[in-house]
Amino acid sequence: MKLLLHVCCGPCLIYPYEVLSKKSYIVEGFFYNPNIHPLSEYKNRKKAIEDLTSAQNIKVNFAEAYNPEEFFRAVAGNEKSPGRCELCWKLRLEKTAKLAKDKGFDCFSTTLLVSPYQDIEKIRKIGEDIAKATGVKFIFEDFRPGFRQAHSKAKELGLYCQKYCGCLFSNEATTYGAKRT
Repeated sequence: MKLLLHVCCGPCLIYPYEVLSKKSYIVEGFFYNPNIHPLSEYKNRKKAIEDLTSAQNIKVNFAEAYNPEEFFRAVAGNEKSPGRCELCWKLRLEKTAKLAKDKGFDCFSTTLLVSPYQDIEKIRKIGEDIAKATGVKFIFEDFRPGFRQAHSKAKELGLYCQKYCGCLFSNEATTYGAKRT
């Protein structure tokens, strides 16, 4: 089965890609993350994906352009976590499912499921709801057991490892200790 895997960053791609490939999925990535802010951070994460996928011969589709306005429109009025996060996950998974459907993939998933910092049960629910709406199956798997191992491997490979989830609000919380998250 062909699976389109939403990719948030290079380190988080490592373990889910290994697991899904061993399960005989034909995996392609999709880097769509309008939440990432600022542009320099987006470029660092995109380059990490390019470096990893080039070295490991992994096919990845990249969103046509960096468009943070999509994220800000999606979360407007819900800038606090967890509401903001749920809207962000939904935005990215909807786009992934749409691309999967348009390109004839059988299913989709996300590397967000590897992070111990994300609410994977909410991500699961969002993915399953989108699957019902689009007719493209959502593959849920708890990839969190491989998180530390993947980040160690990323460091060995010299990949950029970010210090926050990606959006302006999570960056503020990490950088300044703000309580906005």
